[in-house]
Amino acid sequence: MKGPTYERVFVTVGTTQFEDLINAVNDAAVVAELRRMGCRKLVLQIGRGRDPKIVPDLYGNDIEVQFYDLKSSIAEDIEQADLVISHAGAGSCIEVLGAGKPLLVVVNETLMDNHQTELADQLFKEGHLKYCTPSTLAQTLAEGGFNRLKKFPPGSAKEFVSYLDAFMGF
Repeated sequence: MKGPTYERVFVTVGTTQFEDLINAVNDAAVVAELRRMGCRKLVLQIGRGRDPKIVPDLYGNDIEVQFYDLKSSIAEDIEQADLVISHAGAGSCIEVLGAGKPLLVVVNETLMDNHQTELADQLFKEGHLKYCTPSTLAQTLAEGGFNRLKKFPPGSAKEFVSYLDAFMGF
């Protein structure tokens, strides 16, 4: 039986920059996995990062690629996506999970005092998302299972904020 397809994939790095994630998405192995998953449109929100070096031959004629830096809201991009690949910022995670979209979080290992791994791990243990690093993005996409993720319960954003506050010691 054929699994679900993810025709529209949205990648977000938030308001900062996360070149490692953008570069990983532009890797041949990742593009091959996206193609295998049925991706036909890839939208990259690059934040304050440099314009990605989109290699047309990498995507061919079957995957349309768009990118932008920042805009007032990414809600429409999230809503239109079949899969969201995001940095591990709490705000982005909550917005995507609240929209009921499958989420793959990519942890930025270069951040000092990085609590992203702990946040991603907790939400993974609860079954709400999958997570990886830029170097394991292709492998994690290949593993699939995004259709088996648990929906984030409605109204749980407030509880999640309380969890984050406690986690951070506020």
